[in-house]
Amino acid sequence: MRFESFSFGFIRIDGVTYEHDVVVERGIVRKRNKKPSKELRDVYGHTPLSSKEEIPWKCRRLIVGTGMHAALPVTDELKRSAKQRKVELIILPTAQAIEALKSEDLERTNAILHVTC
Repeated sequence: MRFESFSFGFIRIDGVTYEHDVVVERGIVRKRNKKPSKELRDVYGHTPLSSKEEIPWKCRRLIVGTGMHAALPVTDELKRSAKQRKVELIILPTAQAIEALKSEDLERTNAILHVTC
């Protein structure tokens, strides 16, 4: 998997440009469906990443890219869920998360990458 470029509002992976948040699960990219977390927007001031979403838990490590300016909140509930599932949760600004993913075994590591703020 090649992470080719990232800038505010888009990410390019394997020649495909995505203009939305993405989930990388076992090397396959899909759009993040953040709708289930929208009800928490007022509490966080931004739609957070929560356990209400379809989280790619089948991994040993989950890397969360929190955006260009690290503004994506991650709920405490999701952090607890990762701990209960014995999944190492790594939360980084998206540019750093991409760099971390470049050296990961994508059979054991999944990711959720926020492409804006």
